[in-house]
Amino acid sequence: MSPETAKSLETKNRLLEGALRTLTEQGIAKTSARTVAAAAGVNQALVFYHFGSVDELLAAACRYGAEQAVARYRARLAAVTSLSELLAVGRAIHEEERAGGHVALLGQLLAGAQTHAALGPATAGGLQLWIDEIEQVLVRVLAATPFGEFTDPAGLARAVAAAFVGIELYEGVDATGAASALDALEQLGVLVAALEELGPVAQRAVRHHLRRTARR
Repeated sequence: MSPETAKSLETKNRLLEGALRTLTEQGIAKTSARTVAAAAGVNQALVFYHFGSVDELLAAACRYGAEQAVARYRARLAAVTSLSELLAVGRAIHEEERAGGHVALLGQLLAGAQTHAALGPATAGGLQLWIDEIEQVLVRVLAATPFGEFTDPAGLARAVAAAFVGIELYEGVDATGAASALDALEQLGVLVAALEELGPVAQRAVRHHLRRTARR
């Protein structure tokens, strides 16, 4: 990589990180070429040179932020061996993301998608990265349970992602209620864990019951 290319990439990354920081700290309403450039420590003309518009910069920052976040947790998700463990890891990720300001960032991106056309597809694309990771976990862990042949991992992954997004946004207006929702998911995990620990005979009985229910 030439020095010029390396410098250009460094500037783009500074702008992407500056955009994410500005969204988190100042909100979508105060995010502009000037405020992002100030956060990145560069001339605001570079926003348009590298991205063409503020909206395109925000869309790129959304994708960049999602890629960085998913990469942080990929190894942890890959180590999950049960549904109950997935719920526990999900709660830990939620706490870490909230502490890092990323829950507030998600709220700003979802709000901004209503008025910034490029942000809608970019936010959906960022969420899809999470959905893909969760789906891989579900495919792996459901295969070893009585539920494997009766569930849709892709649809279930979207439901899990949507549940956590909803809880994250809900937390902003009712932290106690959001904590209760997470506790309920954890209780569900305990019930699932009990089913996962059934012996072979009991698991066959559960599968038989599920097959009969599915045919009705």
